[in-house]
Amino acid sequence: MLKLYFSLLIVFICTFSYSQKIETVYLNAKDNTSGLYVIVYPPKPPWSGFMLLVPGMFQQPQDVLKQTELPKIAAQKGILTIIPTFKTGISSLGIDTATQASLLDILQHVTSRNKLIDQPFYVGGFSIGGTCALKYAELALSSNYPIKPSAAFAIDAPLDFERLYNASVKERRLAGTDKELLAETTYMLQRFEKEFGGAPADFLSFYHKGSPYSFSDTTQQAIKPLINLPIRLYTEPDVDWWLKLGVNYSGMNAFDCAAMVNDLKKMGSTKVDLITTMNKGYRKPDNQRHPHSWSIAEPNDLVKWLLTQK
Repeated sequence: MLKLYFSLLIVFICTFSYSQKIETVYLNAKDNTSGLYVIVYPPKPPWSGFMLLVPGMFQQPQDVLKQTELPKIAAQKGILTIIPTFKTGISSLGIDTATQASLLDILQHVTSRNKLIDQPFYVGGFSIGGTCALKYAELALSSNYPIKPSAAFAIDAPLDFERLYNASVKERRLAGTDKELLAETTYMLQRFEKEFGGAPADFLSFYHKGSPYSFSDTTQQAIKPLINLPIRLYTEPDVDWWLKLGVNYSGMNAFDCAAMVNDLKKMGSTKVDLITTMNKGYRKPDNQRHPHSWSIAEPNDLVKWLLTQK
């Protein structure tokens, strides 16, 4: 059991016009950049459950609140939402031991503080946040954690880090004089090599162990705990959009999502669904077209689905 942080809390509370209280809780009074969570409360009890909603890489909780109405809609339906920034910061890969330990710390703290024991628990996120959420679901069910999800979802999440590494290698090779793309792919490759010890060709077992899903793992050990868990994976595989940008479309996360759903169904799951969308991906505040966006998950429909998974 991980240590609970009952240190002095710094709390910032604000109330919006739709009568929802939003509270930011810092687990360490001396650190206002990590080890914190934002709570979006339902207007009044009783609550119908609670949800951990994990941001994408380099996103703050405030970015989530700007990009999707999911926390607002969930609160209106009685679901308390927790949006974390882990101790490992906003650049976390989500699947590493330190991040997963910080996730547990936050869950234990918020459930104790808000008396959420025996409430339905939902976990999900966007991009790397979805990767983190599914990894937690696998660990919680395989290791019999006290707080197990009633359902999980991921919004265009990279799930297979072997595939993502190889796609990044190709992207870097094709980057040419595009300094921004070259810097991004180089950064990600360095992160993968640091996390897994090197390239998949030399450390494949580490990629299989760390990834929520691995296409090349014939045992499919990672996803076995998920067979009976209700899961939704969202993706918008707009090949033309990526090709017009000159981006290697094999880097699309849709490959992982479709493959994982297919393998889970072959293993006997009847509770996993792939939600593919068309022209739903737009980013706020300027409504910029991008298929890799929070908006591909329609909040009302997702919350309705969550409430049936108790």
